[in-house]
Amino acid sequence: MSDNVVICIVKPAVALQLGDAKTDTSRPGVSVIDVTFPQCQAVKVQEISFKNYYTAFLKVRLLRRNPSNKEGAAKWVTCLRNQHLMPNPHTEGGSQDYFSIYRQQMLIEPDDITSIRLILRQPSSTWLNFTLEDIKIHQYVSEDSERDIPPWFSHLTPVDQPPNLRGLPDPQTVSSSIQQMWALTEVMQTHQTAAPIGRFDVDGCYDVNLLSYT
Repeated sequence: MSDNVVICIVKPAVALQLGDAKTDTSRPGVSVIDVTFPQCQAVKVQEISFKNYYTAFLKVRLLRRNPSNKEGAAKWVTCLRNQHLMPNPHTEGGSQDYFSIYRQQMLIEPDDITSIRLILRQPSSTWLNFTLEDIKIHQYVSEDSERDIPPWFSHLTPVDQPPNLRGLPDPQTVSSSIQQMWALTEVMQTHQTAAPIGRFDVDGCYDVNLLSYT
């Protein structure tokens, strides 16, 4: 089951009665559940997941905006027809299983969806009630978006992979040279005397050959 669950409003199931509900006392075999999104939000659907409760067949319709005309009227389209949830409507098999309907199973691309209509059918009179529970809508995340990872993150160099340093000296050689320089500095500081060192004088006297005349 994927992540990215979208906040949605799941309305109670409404039974569709054929004929006059007052005179026709037969059990209705069709129910409808509408799922909407807050503030008419348009969603790219990746998955519809739910738990079955004695529903034999499922049909899914989507209210989709026109991708080329965002201001145009939305239209209902069918993305799934007569999906079997129970192998045999008269037996318990599949009656309380969890199901997921994925984007790849749908007849159309479920993009710019503002509402979802689940049409439930149970032709068997064995079960007094049938519905769907724990309905969740999962939003589609494209591979290009990489789940909103910042672009700079993908350019980081792995720790175990050395960077491509063209034209620069070998890091190990530089490190060895720095260590040698550090050791030489330590030796010089150790043997350094406190007596001042003149530039040309020797024991306070100057060599005549080192003097220049102006």
